[in-house]
Amino acid sequence: MRIRNVLAAAAAVAITAATIAGIHTPASAATTTLYVATNGNDGNAGTQAAPLATIQKAISLITAGGTVSVRGGTYALTSNIQITRSGTASAPITLTAYGSERVVIDGEALGYTPGAVGSTIPAAQRGAIHMEASWWRLAGLEIIHGPYGIYCAGCNNNTFDRIVTRDNYETGFQLQGASANNRILSLDSYGNRDPRKNGESADGLGIKEGSGSGNVVRGARLWNNVDDGFDAWMFTSPITIQDTVAYGNGYNRWSIPSFSGDGNGLKLGGSGGTGPAAAHAVSNTFAFSNAAHGFTDNGNTGAITINRSTAWKNAKTGFDVDGGSTTRLTANLAAGNKTSVALGSSTASGNSWNIGGTWTFVSIDQSTITGARNTDGSIRSSSFLVPANGTAVGARI
Repeated sequence: MRIRNVLAAAAAVAITAATIAGIHTPASAATTTLYVATNGNDGNAGTQAAPLATIQKAISLITAGGTVSVRGGTYALTSNIQITRSGTASAPITLTAYGSERVVIDGEALGYTPGAVGSTIPAAQRGAIHMEASWWRLAGLEIIHGPYGIYCAGCNNNTFDRIVTRDNYETGFQLQGASANNRILSLDSYGNRDPRKNGESADGLGIKEGSGSGNVVRGARLWNNVDDGFDAWMFTSPITIQDTVAYGNGYNRWSIPSFSGDGNGLKLGGSGGTGPAAAHAVSNTFAFSNAAHGFTDNGNTGAITINRSTAWKNAKTGFDVDGGSTTRLTANLAAGNKTSVALGSSTASGNSWNIGGTWTFVSIDQSTITGARNTDGSIRSSSFLVPANGTAVGARI
């Protein structure tokens, strides 16, 4: 017993001496929470007192059930962040801003920011955050100036909460490939553009070129993107879109030559020929002041449903669903568009154009729903585009 006590005392003295000298042991993969800060060091322990310097280092060390907590500041990347290891259903991994601190991940120094006209971004370089993993939660991060903001391929069972993707050189947030059961909540994605494709490709949010059930978009705001607000091009499984706002998309704010941005609020599928039959479900969503249509099936031949949504002041058609879909439109509102609706083989009941008459609103002031969010990330409520006559049609947030 005396020998054991002596050894324990010696170990305690050694630890104390190392602490006094300012020496930190390397971060352990078993650590529950790893901290990252702009004044950190990747040789540190990853504690709050001795944080790591790079998000990538923390990701390489964290294990299932752990959290990477990033302190406020701007993290200028020299290579993109790669997330390729998954958590589990019982132990997801979290990458989050610390508290309410603002974390900006800046990809300006990466390749293809922008790429040459006509160039193709290599798969591994797509995204300031490039993700091929499942059971993660990303929260409170702002991603700017990347070759895509977040690019997630073959991703399942992830949650993206209160993310901002702005001013990227391709789509702000793109999910594609075999990807299922992802939740995209309270996303703000704006100002994304793609000079390398003359504005034809960069959307606010794209869930495209893939399949997978259970993907949900809720509370997104997608605005002033060069192509579309939301794009589901060639995604063959149903996507649920709720409580979302898409506006101001498709205008050439960057003086891109040979401009070819589409400018739809929400593009619900499509392909170069006959589109896939994907029964996307849209509810309580606004599309306004876009350069083309508010909502369009774009050749999707599936049974889309659009309910209690509003298309206002779009340059073309409010609800353009004559591309082969069997869309069912109920209790929607179209006003101030060049054309209210193009039905084709779709059906419509209880919508503003079915009811008839002139539609005026309690308010046309968008500043509340486009301004600061609530602390929980939700969009603040207002009377924007609520019918003055009290009829229960259109979106209300």
